Amino acid sequence: MSAAPRSSPLALTVLALLHYKPLHPYGVQRLLKDWGKDQVVNVGQRAGLYRTMDRLLEAGLIAVRETGRDAQYPERTVYEVTDAGSEVAHRWLDEMLSTPKQEFPEFPAALSLLMLLTPEAMRSALTRRAAALDLALAGQAAELSREAETGLPRIASLEGEYVRTMTAAELAWVRGVLADLDAGRLAWSPEELLALAGEEAP
Repeated sequence: MSAAPRSSPLALTVLALLHYKPLHPYGVQRLLKDWGKDQVVNVGQRAGLYRTMDRLLEAGLIAVRETGRDAQYPERTVYEVTDAGSEVAHRWLDEMLSTPKQEFPEFPAALSLLMLLTPEAMRSALTRRAAALDLALAGQAAELSREAETGLPRIASLEGEYVRTMTAAELAWVRGVLADLDAGRLAWSPEELLALAGEEAP
């Protein structure tokens, strides 16, 4: 048995779903999508899910419950969470909820390099981002409405509520930057940037 792997949203979600019932990897992936967890957990590649489950198995956080086969599917291994896995899942969940973590998403990294673009190119890119955020926000609002109609308790959809709030905040911020660009309150020149860097223009 190896040491517990590093916490990750996917590993925690696998442990949480196996608290619900024993599952094979395909069942985990299906529940992730059925319950909308793919909106907050990266499960784009099935291979990543299998690697995560292998690491959890090696660390003794999950165990093989049974291996079965039927006419429709190849051999499938069903996993269950262990007592150690339950303990680790609760610890990871507490840490993720209580402790802000320095994360490195793409958007802030791109913002830090905007001096490579002209104002026109920046306006074009951010206008397209605003349109995409607006579309995402509409979809998120519709999903929350559907969940409310089913009588789903709020505790079961807080992640969707959070994602919608963050999307709305980002959209408002992007629109504010675009407004500043259009009003001339946000402007720069290569010479100004070079001066800030302590260099002279050629």
